[in-house]
Parts: sequence; structure tokens; C-alpha cells
Amino acid sequence: MDFSRFDDYLREVNSEIEGLLQGEPEKLYVAARHITLAGGKRIRPLLCFLSCEALNCAGENVIKTAAAIELIHTFTLIHDDIMDRDSLRRGVPSVHEEFGETTAILAGDLLFSKAFEMTDPRMVRILAHASAEICEGQEMDIEFERRKKVSESEYLEMVEKKTAVLLEVATKAGAILGKGSRKQISALAKFGLGLGMAFQIHDDVLEITADEGRFGKPLGSDIAGGKKSLVIIKAAEFLRDREKEEFIRILGNDRGADVQRAIELIKNSGALEYCMEREEDFIKGAIDSLGDLPETEAKKSLFDVADFVIRRDS
Repeated sequence: MDFSRFDDYLREVNSEIEGLLQGEPEKLYVAARHITLAGGKRIRPLLCFLSCEALNCAGENVIKTAAAIELIHTFTLIHDDIMDRDSLRRGVPSVHEEFGETTAILAGDLLFSKAFEMTDPRMVRILAHASAEICEGQEMDIEFERRKKVSESEYLEMVEKKTAVLLEVATKAGAILGKGSRKQISALAKFGLGLGMAFQIHDDVLEITADEGRFGKPLGSDIAGGKKSLVIIKAAEFLRDREKEEFIRILGNDRGADVQRAIELIKNSGALEYCMEREEDFIKGAIDSLGDLPETEAKKSLFDVADFVIRRDS
């Protein structure tokens, strides 16, 4: 997908974010800007904007709310990297690697607080509820690391809370700011939720198949950390006998050779193909939810975003 046609809008979002992240102590604000402005495709702000535009309404405060959603997303990335001990994010050192863990925690908290300072007042309750769900999902993810077996349904519940809910909020907020009807708001919220589910499953796949330089973080880190991504859950289910035992033994081991062996086992198990089919299912459901929306360029762009989510290589 060519995001360049949205450059003007995304520049406005970045300008809002950069303007808000100025202050003292300087180190704290530099840390808060570190990965916030280090790139990223700004999918969530774009979804907010397009959902508003799909209703033929520019909407008031959409830029500020879109920027607030991106701040909450970045806050979760900073804290997630601390918990997972990930050293890279968006191709640069993670915030705790660059500035220390204490400052990184505060930088994440600052982004979270600034998001509520920035957003449209009507969005406060929605963002607060979503933020609580993200915390629930993150705790589930951590708990899964300590368990030998996690079901697909448990994984999907965790992903809905940890990842998909914020994409759902982006499209729902855009629809509300675009003065959509209840039916339109519900349809766009369903689109965002389905897109979010597919987005995370595709991330699970990229964790195994991507080019590390483009992906922006080490491949196999889910394996090394003992994470229970859908790829890992299905590989453990599909592998048989000695290969299954070997795979389960490797999980949680960060030795490079073991991680590479686990990646090889995953690729031979059929798990990647299964996950790509599940992505397609969620994308189809997301697209179907917009059937009754007016045929606009923004609606076509939402479909383009859906296609991009499962075609992207980073």
C-alpha cells in the first residue's frame, strides 16, 4: 500500500505529537519521543481518519484523537519491551536500552497521560476502557509464558484485549467524530477489531519469516521468551513425537542455535500456513462488516489497509 497519499494528514498527526512532547526534564521528553517519532506506519491514526472520512465528514478533533491513540500505542510498546527485555524497536534501540529502565517506564507513563490531555473529551471513557483491556491482555500474555499449554481460543481472547482493541477504538472513534449512526459506528468498530486480530497473527508469522533488518526487532524473540503466539501454539499441536518434544524443550531458551532450530521446526509443521488462513478469515469478516457503508474513496482506502495488514513484510 502506498501511504504517501496520506502524507499531509500523517504530518499533522506527527506535528501534534511532537508539539505535545516538549518539556523538562529534557531526558524524559527525549525518551518519550525516541520511538514515538522513530517511524512506524501510523496505522491506528490512519484508521481513525479514514473511518471519519468514510462517513463523508472531516470530523472535529480527529487529528488530536488519532494522535492520542498513537501515543497510547507507543506507551504499550515501551512497557512491552521492558517486560520482554527486547533491545530493538522500529530499528532503533528500545527506550529502556537507550535511556535506562526507570526513565523508560516514566516515558511510557508520560505518553499515556499526554494522550488523555490531547484527545476529544468524548473519547476519554472509550480510551480508558481500552487501556484497561490492554493491561488485562498483557497480563494474560505474561501468564501464558509460564504455562506449558495454551489453547487457540485463549490466545484469541488475549490478542483481542492486548492488540485488537486499540484498532477497534481507532475506527470507532473516527466514526463517532464523523457523526456516524449507531449502525455505522458498530460496523466500523467491528472492522477495526477484525483488522486488529489479523494484524497480530500476521506479526506472529513475521516473527518467524521476516527479514530482521526490515522487521525492526530480532526474529525468534517469541521463541526465546517462551511466548505463546498462535504460530507457536499450532506448531506444538501439529508437530509429532521427537520433533514435538524437541520444540517444547527449546521454548524459552535464548540460545541462537536452538532458536534457529525451533524456527525450522515451525516452518515444517504447517503452523505458518494455518495462521495465514486465520488472518484471511479475520480480514474477510472485517471487510464484510463495511458492506452497508457508502461507497467512498475512504472506504476503498480502508480495504487497502486491510489488504496491507496481511501482505506487509515488516
